[in-house]
Amino acid sequence: MTLPTSSATPSTPTAAGLWKPVLVRAGVALVFGAVTVFWGSPSVHVLAWATGVYLLATAGAAFLAESVPAAAAVVVGLAGVGALMTQSDTGVGVSALVGLLLLGVFELVQGYRKRGRHVLGRDWIISGVVGIGTAVALPFFISLGAHALLGVAGGGAIISGVLWVLSGLSLRHDGRTPSAEAVN
Repeated sequence: MTLPTSSATPSTPTAAGLWKPVLVRAGVALVFGAVTVFWGSPSVHVLAWATGVYLLATAGAAFLAESVPAAAAVVVGLAGVGALMTQSDTGVGVSALVGLLLLGVFELVQGYRKRGRHVLGRDWIISGVVGIGTAVALPFFISLGAHALLGVAGGGAIISGVLWVLSGLSLRHDGRTPSAEAVN
């Protein structure tokens, strides 16, 4: 990831201030992805809890990383609560669909609107496409049960987690100030 060519305005956060929330978001996605990969035969309760907690944590992390406005983060969080409450393949699948679709659309729109003017513009576009793609795929796997739903949602989480790790580390590197020895 490279920084935009235009200088940052006071309302545009710098790379130095965004790397931590971006890495938090990456961690949330990668932990969920690891759970989905290593849980051999999950029950519907594992599906509900893992997906619900993932959506809640993703909503908070996306809000902190300035990916979505507060209202969208609340809706994604409510989708997580819905997944926790329904405790069924269909309920969790629909809750995840709503949450991931909303998050993906917001990120895609924000990415296109701020591409070239915000350090995360291009990353939001990629994350939005991954979120929308994951959401669109989920209904086709509801009838296959918890393992399939976790596989689809976890696959999308791993892809976005890797994206956000690369983005966060790039922001961390780009936000460093040169040391006195490097300048001389």
